[in-house]
Amino acid sequence: MSDTSHTASEGIPAATVVIFRNGGDGGPPEILMTIRSREMVFAGGMAVFPGGRVDPADFELGAMLGGALEPDEAAHQVAVVRETLEETGLAIGIRGAVDAAKARAARDFLQQTGQLAPVLEHFDWELDLDQLTPFARWFPKNERIPRVYDTRFYLADLGTGAVEIQADLSENTHLFWTTAKGALDAAERGEIKVIFPTRRNLERLAMFNSFAEAKAQAEAIPVRTITPFIGEMDGKSWLHIGEDFGYPVTGEPLETVARG
Repeated sequence: MSDTSHTASEGIPAATVVIFRNGGDGGPPEILMTIRSREMVFAGGMAVFPGGRVDPADFELGAMLGGALEPDEAAHQVAVVRETLEETGLAIGIRGAVDAAKARAARDFLQQTGQLAPVLEHFDWELDLDQLTPFARWFPKNERIPRVYDTRFYLADLGTGAVEIQADLSENTHLFWTTAKGALDAAERGEIKVIFPTRRNLERLAMFNSFAEAKAQAEAIPVRTITPFIGEMDGKSWLHIGEDFGYPVTGEPLETVARG
């Protein structure tokens, strides 16, 4: 990913996606998570959703798409498609003939070019960004963390989930499917580590018994930027996100917060 500089006031534009698949035996849906390499400056060793920063080529392609989406929003969704293919081998947000072999070949091609547009042209694919549902936007510009990302979150659905995934092993070391509650339980047991936004999003995702429920809530609550802030409660400092964003838990004692 390109390393264009951004000030803390505007943040580094990034996009990430919560990919659903049907749960087994009629259970709750599963979501795809990845463990970031410990060498990464941001969220090293943490369990996160696939995604990354928005590259200049994503902005270029987003500006060319036209349609109902603003170019900036389109660029973030392009980044989701590109980063997902790069990090996991999954082709989401794509219209055209897609199978496991083509997805593997497209991933290899993407790793050579670093841009999505040549991949789309080579495989005769088109973007189908209607497959992505805006879910949230987090911008922790008030926090003392190494890099401040302005991150847009999206939802996508694989249905049966009969697909191949493979970590890229450069930025990520492991990919796994889990229910949102399963991820929270694993974090409580110390089996995975999650930063503050990921924990809050997992708590929100654990409310839903299907992708359709998650999509309905996301569409019912307009996406507004969440900027966590510190407040006092019961003599302790807490990190809060405010109300009315659709989250069941809106704060955590500062002493237990995991940051990037």
